[in-house]
This record gives sequence, C-alpha cells and structure tokens, in this order.
Amino acid sequence: MAIYKVILFDLDGTISDPKAGITRSVQYALQKMNIEVPDVNRLEGFIGPPLQVSFAEYFNLDEIQTKKAIEFYRERFKAKGMYENELYTNIPIILHSLKEQDLILVVATSKPTVFSEQILQHFEIDHYFDLVVGSNLDGTRTSKTEIIQYILDAFISHRLEDFIMIGDRKHDIEGANNNGIDSIGVTYGYGSFEELSNSKPTYLVGSVEQLKSILMESQAK
Repeated sequence: MAIYKVILFDLDGTISDPKAGITRSVQYALQKMNIEVPDVNRLEGFIGPPLQVSFAEYFNLDEIQTKKAIEFYRERFKAKGMYENELYTNIPIILHSLKEQDLILVVATSKPTVFSEQILQHFEIDHYFDLVVGSNLDGTRTSKTEIIQYILDAFISHRLEDFIMIGDRKHDIEGANNNGIDSIGVTYGYGSFEELSNSKPTYLVGSVEQLKSILMESQAK
C-alpha cells in the first residue's frame, strides 16, 4: 500500500448526503421547463455527475435547454438547496485524523467551486481543506479528469503515487484512472457496487469507518 500524502475527496455522496437539495432543485428546474417528475427519488442520478451531462442524458435536453435548466436549478439551489444536506456520520472525525497526520486534503467535485466552499463553511469543516476545486459557473472544468488534473498541477512537487481520489460515482474513479492516481470507491453514497467495481478503483469500501481504516493503514506503513 502506498503512503498517500494528498487526499482528494468528492463532495456529494462522499462527504455529505445532498439528496434533498439536489433532487428538489432539479425537480424545480424541470417544472420550469414544463416537465413534471413528482417522485424526487427518480432524480437520484443527478447526484454526482455534472448537471450538463444529467439533464441531457435523462431528459434529452439540447444544449440551449440544458443551459436554461441549470439556471433554474441554481435559482433554488442557491436559495435553499445547498443547505438541504447533511454530513455522513464520522466525516469530521476522519478529516481531523487525517489533518493530524499532516496530510494535504483537497475537495475535488463537479459542483461549482463557489457553492462547494459555501457548503463546507456551512458544515464548519472548511478549515480541514487546503484546496477546493470544482467546476466553473460558466460550465467549464466539469469533468473529474479535468478537475483532478488541475489539482495535480497545483501540487507539482508531489509524485502521482502521493495522491488518492475518494468518490462514490464512476466519474470519480475514471478521473483518477485517467490521471494515473489511486482511488477509493465508496458504496455508502449514490454509486452502486456494480458501477464502482466496473470502474476499477484501487479500493472499494462500504462505510466511512472502512474508509478511515484504509487511509490510516496507509499512514502506518
């Protein structure tokens, strides 16, 4: 096992459970587009991937329609959706333990950076992170491959072996694989065991406790 020095965390489905805020904001946006989805459980697929991808994939919206849907989504998300969210149990404990090991912690998310920073501040865990990298509000830098590459460039003095990406969807694992770094898939979020295992993560865990165990074992080497 490698001794990791820079730990990358996805946000939605990995650090916190954002289901209520995201699905209700998507539902609001779709209503504005004259698309009715009464059951928000049908919108769980929006948790994790870039919105540009999900609106097109699930509702066949074209580029102009998708842009408008994202504007509607952000109306509600900025007002209340980002706070309809809760930390997974023991996440602050694992973050504290990792910082005690003098590790570099980074958020790597497809959510816009500005919203991600506000959510971390809301939960009072922003001080654990050395860097927060998300997408841009203009729709650029949305893929996990781009986001992880940006982080690697920010820590150019470190080797690829020093990095590990933690996330709950295939996009997290594929982004890590595309950049040549290790990864941990977490099944307590919104990606299925099948989705994550097919993406070939370095490790696969089912709980925050198992995640902490792997990361602490790495530091004990």
